[in-house]
Amino acid sequence: MSPATARFLALGTTAEITTLDPTGLSEAIDVLERELAAIDRACSRFRADSEIMRLSRSGGAWTPASRLLREALRAGLDAAETTGGAVDPTVGSSMRALGWDADFRVVVARREPARIELVPAAGWRRIEIDDMHGRVRVPPGIEVDLGATAKALAADRAAGAAFRATGSSVLVNLGGDIAVAGPAPGGGGWPILVTDDHRAPSVADGQVVAIAAGGLATSSTTVRRWRTSGGVAHHVVDPETGRSATEVWRTVSVAALSCVAANTASTAAIVVGEDAPRLLARLGVAARLVRPDGRVVAVGGWPTREELPCAA
Repeated sequence: MSPATARFLALGTTAEITTLDPTGLSEAIDVLERELAAIDRACSRFRADSEIMRLSRSGGAWTPASRLLREALRAGLDAAETTGGAVDPTVGSSMRALGWDADFRVVVARREPARIELVPAAGWRRIEIDDMHGRVRVPPGIEVDLGATAKALAADRAAGAAFRATGSSVLVNLGGDIAVAGPAPGGGGWPILVTDDHRAPSVADGQVVAIAAGGLATSSTTVRRWRTSGGVAHHVVDPETGRSATEVWRTVSVAALSCVAANTASTAAIVVGEDAPRLLARLGVAARLVRPDGRVVAVGGWPTREELPCAA
């Protein structure tokens, strides 16, 4: 039997799920749709009824929070601690001030460039999570943005849940945030084209690698760009300045033990610029970094040519 794949739009991107056993695809799709709906309700900045937006309106009071929101917030805080604040979940106001204040399709469709200001991140250490009472507190004025981790968390959760539900090995790809669960196909791994844009066709420039476990994520400054009064902005923000990160790397791809860990590392690498190879080596991950002129730097055992497997 050949693997079976389904694709659909979700969370402002393309969701894809592949099962090694095609008979498990329908149930795997159901699992993925439930996970995506749950993460959207918990973490979306662009729906008024989400838990994240309720936190923004809480005025600093303790606010009831679902287990999923607390898990997502903790993933964001862990990312901040791991990267020394290069990935910070309190950049919501920074993103809004840069002009990303609505669904991305709305942002790029505007006729006039967004008028912007620079708002540094409020500081991740100010978020409090109380698991015993199922609640969260953020100080007044802090807007949480889990864009660097929530989608990756959904990929990890969906892959694991779909594998448990179907018994089939599974690959989940949410706009380039990839997670796998179950025994690797053929014992070698899932082949993946690593390129600047996850929407690229299979014949696009890039590199084919394989992951046997864990996750793979690519962060790029070449997509999700919009016009502003200060020039072109992109979605990877430097928390220290509130500015789009300097484009030292156009793309960073990372393989790690989970998609959350991979996305954390790839996002941080874009933010820290020239220090990225050193940071990635400290994190112990395999990575492929591409400069704006196309030069490639490989870190942590990432294959320097098309080569299988590249296990996470």
